[in-house]
Amino acid sequence: MFNIADLPHTIPVFPLPGALLLPRARLPLHIFEPRYLAMLEDTLKTPHRLIGMVQPRGGPGAESGKFHSIGCAGRVTAFSETEDGRYMITLSGVSRYRISRTHSGFAPYPKADVQWEGFERDTGPAETDSGFDRGKFMALLCRFFEERGLSTDWDSLKEAEDELLINSLSMLCPFAPEDKQALLEAPSLQTRRETLITLIEFALRGGSNEEMMQ
Repeated sequence: MFNIADLPHTIPVFPLPGALLLPRARLPLHIFEPRYLAMLEDTLKTPHRLIGMVQPRGGPGAESGKFHSIGCAGRVTAFSETEDGRYMITLSGVSRYRISRTHSGFAPYPKADVQWEGFERDTGPAETDSGFDRGKFMALLCRFFEERGLSTDWDSLKEAEDELLINSLSMLCPFAPEDKQALLEAPSLQTRRETLITLIEFALRGGSNEEMMQ
């Protein structure tokens, strides 16, 4: 487990719309672009092996290099190479961060100077949610999955700890990038659970992002 003081001040960042990483969660990634293959190669040479996931500001068509200010860094904990030189990796979430400056330097991929202060809870023990009504939440989730034609291992979800359940669903549910960012920036597990419920209820009502912002 990392301490805030041990975390580097500059990390490579991987902008990927809709991909959400949260502390103590795991995110599988497929790396195939040459610049991000270079990023992975350089990252594996560092003692921390951290990559910062971040949402591009404005979505897929946004201006290059424009990122949301808050992302989440993960440690490369597993990787395998395919026959054609691509990589399947797993990032294990370590801590959120705030970008103070982005720069590329001589690297083909973006890097950022980051601040870890304010996210000390991320490197501590798993959070709990004392106000979590699991039965009511699971009923709502079942409706959402049925409407969207999604499938899951319901037995595993019912047995999962609060943080694992809420964070896994925040990462996996098919929400828009801006909604994923809202889930990332939630200051506590309770707030993330409330945000997740709001997004699910909104989707069940057939709402749009434009309506949500009004």
